[in-house]
Amino acid sequence: MKCNIIVPVYNEKDTILGIINSVKFVKIDKEIIVVDDFSTDGTREILKNLEGVKVIYHNRNKGKGTAIRTALKYITGGIVIIQDADFEYDPNDYPRLIRPITEGKTEVVYGSRFKGKGDFLPMSFLANKFLTFLTNLLYGSRISDMCTCYKCLKTDVIKKLNLGAKRFEIDPEITSKLLKSRYKIYEVPISYSGRRKNKKIGFRDGVQAVWCLFKYRLFN
Repeated sequence: MKCNIIVPVYNEKDTILGIINSVKFVKIDKEIIVVDDFSTDGTREILKNLEGVKVIYHNRNKGKGTAIRTALKYITGGIVIIQDADFEYDPNDYPRLIRPITEGKTEVVYGSRFKGKGDFLPMSFLANKFLTFLTNLLYGSRISDMCTCYKCLKTDVIKKLNLGAKRFEIDPEITSKLLKSRYKIYEVPISYSGRRKNKKIGFRDGVQAVWCLFKYRLFN
């Protein structure tokens, strides 16, 4: 089953080429879809020279959630994996992510940094633990890592979610809608190395994530 690897990218000139090459190296049937969210640091110039990758360019900065939604219009495979454009997550975990789906065990797999080898910054660790705890409290679930980037879903499942998030609230929106629709989230351990600088997620994004969890539980 072919996988579509969605890579939203914004100002990642130092890592984008390396991560794309790492994705290419993984031996699975795949198509790579990169959405550049109006990078201004030279990332676009690097992307223009890539081969074997479908690249879509936003004409203004719209956010990670919008970039993912843009990519969904171009997917052709049966499975979708979301990949950040840095080296926090290791593409070598892809076979582990897709195996429960190809074996018919589930339609949704999350890569859990807490079950695997996760190297977190202290504040990131606490924020992720809190948001996961709140998710489980609101939705009666028992997942260990709501905020993981490595969300692997069947294509028909993610398209049914009717996503609308623009920024980093895409993670709680996906999880909330999956759980509310009674999908089982199957978790597998992954490796993770938290980036020490240039993180684009801030306090405002955490507040937005909390609001989204309550909003989709109570009103949608």
